[in-house]
Amino acid sequence: MDTNSINIENFKEIYNAYFDPLCKYLNFYTKDQQTIEDIVQEVFLRLWENKEVIKVSHFKGYLFRSARNKILNYHRDEINRYKILEEWFESQLIENQEEEERFQIEELIQTLLDAIAALPPQCRDIFLLSKSDNLTYKQIAEQKQISVKTVENQVGIALKKIRDYMFVNVKFHYPVLLILLDLLNNKP
Repeated sequence: MDTNSINIENFKEIYNAYFDPLCKYLNFYTKDQQTIEDIVQEVFLRLWENKEVIKVSHFKGYLFRSARNKILNYHRDEINRYKILEEWFESQLIENQEEEERFQIEELIQTLLDAIAALPPQCRDIFLLSKSDNLTYKQIAEQKQISVKTVENQVGIALKKIRDYMFVNVKFHYPVLLILLDLLNNKP
């Protein structure tokens, strides 16, 4: 079967046969299930929308190659996004050298440190092991003798409490605050 003979029934068969294997394959590239499913959906959507143009004789190879290319492009775009955010943040620091603005950045950092200090002790320890020491959730769980799920929950609680604390206590540099919180949330 090639793409010229794809109808809705054939497409359903292909989709049902390859959706789960593609998700498992992409799991080697990322553990983010939502991203994996979005990418697999995009691959199938592209196949359906372009069924008249794309010439495919081996669906399995086409689908796996397309999924791999999309996940690699996704990772490249994420890296570029963080580089742009970092460059923008650095340019803001350089451009805003006035004493008052430097003080505001220092105050922003101090407020972040205060937010972390205000966390419950176990939550703070787990958060710092994850973000400062760059330990994986599994490493933290082993060190603290708790489950990985508990570590995930504690980091999630910490991020929410820090975000709430920052929004209540920071009255300036709103774009910088959003970038800081985004980087904090996404740091591995």
